[in-house]
Amino acid sequence: MQQGKTIDQLEIGEKASMRKTFTESDAYRFAQISGDTNPLHIDKEYASESLFKEPVVHGMLTAGLISAVIGTRLPGVGTIYLSQSLRFTAPVKFGDTIEAEVEVVAKLEEKNRARLRTICRNQGGQTVIDGEALVMPPRKSS
Repeated sequence: MQQGKTIDQLEIGEKASMRKTFTESDAYRFAQISGDTNPLHIDKEYASESLFKEPVVHGMLTAGLISAVIGTRLPGVGTIYLSQSLRFTAPVKFGDTIEAEVEVVAKLEEKNRARLRTICRNQGGQTVIDGEALVMPPRKSS
């Protein structure tokens, strides 16, 4: 697998993204793996009485798509994820297709760090997660 971009290869304004359609099965598997069995995500009857009227995908499962972009596309393989802020702005429902996008907003070259705007939008273009990540891109191979 090819190494990701080093700090000197990154450009301010550079973007990368990926999409995934989230399913009921994804939510059940995430609940099993993470231990987050909140019935809002996995119990249709319970969720029908909630604000959303139906089950919604775990916010952290949706945010995992951001991690996938950072670790495989921009900066890419070898990147170390240091921090992430997240604001959940709308629910993700089963069958929604989410696009996670990262954008380089700052380069801290002396510390080998990059700040990335992170955003997830649904198939209608509505923002469902907004945030910012701090990452350490891979260093140059010798």
